Amino acid sequence: MPAALVLAGGLLLGDSLHGSFSGIVVVAAAAGGLWWLSRGKATIQPRLPSHWNGWIDRCDGLLTQFERLQPPGADPAAAAEHQGRQQQLQQLRERQPRQQLQVGLAGVSLPPAGLQPELIRALRPPLPLRLHWGHPLPSHSPHWRWPWLFQQCDLLLIHLETPLRAAELRWLESLPAGQAVFLLVVSRGPSRQPDLLRELSAQLPGSLVDQVLLWSGEEEQLSAALEPCSRMLRSRGRSLLLQTELRLLEALHAQWQTKLESLRRAQLDGLVRRTQWLVAAGVFAAPMPSVDLLVLAVANGLMLKEMAQLWDCPWQLAQLREAATELAKAALALGVTEWTSQALLSAMRLEGTTWLVGGALQALSAAYLTRVVAHAMADVLALSSGVPELDVQALRQQAPLLVAKAAEAERLDWQGFLSQGQAWWRTASS
Repeated sequence: MPAALVLAGGLLLGDSLHGSFSGIVVVAAAAGGLWWLSRGKATIQPRLPSHWNGWIDRCDGLLTQFERLQPPGADPAAAAEHQGRQQQLQQLRERQPRQQLQVGLAGVSLPPAGLQPELIRALRPPLPLRLHWGHPLPSHSPHWRWPWLFQQCDLLLIHLETPLRAAELRWLESLPAGQAVFLLVVSRGPSRQPDLLRELSAQLPGSLVDQVLLWSGEEEQLSAALEPCSRMLRSRGRSLLLQTELRLLEALHAQWQTKLESLRRAQLDGLVRRTQWLVAAGVFAAPMPSVDLLVLAVANGLMLKEMAQLWDCPWQLAQLREAATELAKAALALGVTEWTSQALLSAMRLEGTTWLVGGALQALSAAYLTRVVAHAMADVLALSSGVPELDVQALRQQAPLLVAKAAEAERLDWQGFLSQGQAWWRTASS
């Protein structure tokens, strides 16, 4: 899609010139745009905490954002959700300090429950150990989310029997990120082990291939089968405690950020609607060249300031403008400006309307570009939430794809935008 937009932008730009150099412009625009998009993309990453206290403070900050975007006093349901989030964070607070390892044994099928004492002895943990032996995992699940009890474990032992079932593979794929895990696979007969390992290597996710422990199913062989697991606990037992707490806080943070993002986007829609027609009115009163229109649309200080507050972004206004400028450059490189004007003209011809005339065409183009770049700017703020300083280089590399994605998203509601434009034009005319 980004490459197609680059080529389309070049074609439209060439068509608008109606000159002998239009072919050169097409080739140059397409080649330049494709070169830009083919450059290495550096992912914009937030600077997340690396220690327990930092994660607690960050989650506390997210609770404050929830209160601002979804005031608990305004809605009983929002109040209940907020109280639930406070309890989630308090539960994680109360887990520290912890001096007991938690190991869970899970699976769609489980070994006999009488093996629990032998399993604890075979692990030979360096710290007190609590074993969670749950019910068998269901063969069908609407969301394939691991039970919270197992997510809190420092180590998961997953019991498997061959041939592996589809449900077992699906549960393995949905393991929590960063979860320490071993696969206890029942193997009947040592002569079949090499073939079984090759079979498992072809079926299992790559990260789990080295975590396979083959077991004959006999109680007296359990200690030998679990020796690699026991060795890992003795060497990393204490560090696993902290690793689990950080993993749980990071997962909670990601869950809350997803919910916050939906609340932010809902408020962003009203902000963009208001700003786009302010921009359109200004351009209609004093038309300027398309490049200046784009700069005017993305450099609106009020919109950028409100977006920064919405995402609780620590950037200064100058940094936000710099980010928006990079997105504006990407929009020009992708041909969004010329595409917008051509699309408006096409809509006028198809619908037979006369409201897209004179400065209105340029004003609506500026309003549309405000939507596109605001959408892309929202993606930047979401990706870099919590970054204290703007990584300009990363933004420059990611800007073309962000703008292309935003332009495509806005095209899905093109008829809605035209309807808004008609209403604005009638108001402006009167």
